Amino acid sequence: MSVVIVGTLDTKGEEIGFARDVLRAQGVDVHVVDVGVMGEPEFEPDTGADAVAAAADASLDRLREAADRGEAIDAMGEGAAAVVSRMHEAGELDGVLGLGGSGNTSVATAAMRALPVGVPKLMVSTMASGDTEPYVGATDIAMLYSVADVEGLNQLSRRVIANAALAMVGMVANDPDVEVEERPTIGITMFGVTTPCVQTAREHLEEWGYETIVFHATGTGGRAMENLVAEGVIDGVLDVTTTEWADELVGGVLSAGPDRLDAAGEAGIPQVVSTGALDMVNFGPRDSVPERFEGRQFHVHNPQVTLMRTTPEECAELGEIIAEKLNAATGPTALALPLGGVSMLDVAGEAFHDPETDAALFDALRRGVDDDVEVIEVDADVNDDAFARAVAEKLDEYMREAGVAPE
Repeated sequence: MSVVIVGTLDTKGEEIGFARDVLRAQGVDVHVVDVGVMGEPEFEPDTGADAVAAAADASLDRLREAADRGEAIDAMGEGAAAVVSRMHEAGELDGVLGLGGSGNTSVATAAMRALPVGVPKLMVSTMASGDTEPYVGATDIAMLYSVADVEGLNQLSRRVIANAALAMVGMVANDPDVEVEERPTIGITMFGVTTPCVQTAREHLEEWGYETIVFHATGTGGRAMENLVAEGVIDGVLDVTTTEWADELVGGVLSAGPDRLDAAGEAGIPQVVSTGALDMVNFGPRDSVPERFEGRQFHVHNPQVTLMRTTPEECAELGEIIAEKLNAATGPTALALPLGGVSMLDVAGEAFHDPETDAALFDALRRGVDDDVEVIEVDADVNDDAFARAVAEKLDEYMREAGVAPE
């Protein structure tokens, strides 16, 4: 068992040394990676800060001379990611532990995000009680709030750091014995307003022998799926819910970034893509919606979630963007259009029902996609059983043609 501790030994040496000693007392091998820039380490690390900087094609001396905190954090984060990735590939790492304030949290979690899902990652941080998305990203990093600042050892910090170290021992010392079946894996995107479609499609795919992983299309969910496709974990994609692109285009809070819809196409794996929840842009509480959107059509989903209806102009642009993404795909790709509505709110009698705006989306997609993209049109809404079965059957067909279907 080997745990890597990533930390700044010039400022947090005492605390890192304590965590190291707790781990060693439990029979765990510890490798300390020093990412401190401005001073000398309080004890000799296993990987020094100079080696970390060099792994990012930087110079520790130059970083010290520049005294630019932002530049140093970026360089040491990149270097730490390279160091722990090499150790993992060499079988020298079973888990990563970090502790510190905002600077070391940025560096240590950059290293953690470079590791595959499933490798234990635990960050003790003063930032863990706030917005953790910049640190966790689309990975499985666990964050533990330090309560007090990570500055010196006292009755509180000893307990918190010891708990973190022992939690890491538990993760690396015990085999979870998780059953892993060698089945083709399908990634599926879902939102609350497309849940019935995904549930029905998933049931069909699993009945036919596939393993499915469902991603909540909340920005990080879409990025997580894209990452796992790029890593080769996912063999095919049923992208029912592309709503994150509405947030990226219009300025909502659940964007997955401009690379959303790239990974499956670049990997050449089968994909069936639809227009789920492109009728909405997501915001927080109603009073958090930017002023520039006043006068638009809103639906308060709950006290914490406000939805805004997309306009015909926005839908037409979304169609152009998605068509361009699908045209770039190198593998079998289908576009599935639910002509009866793209979400639970986009059907007769519901708040966002607007056939003319949907038509702007569908027409832009029809015009934009190349002949290589198969277009499937179903005269039903996205959550109708007929649509769910149609998209599942099309993906199964592609998977079988590609030779990656269940035996």
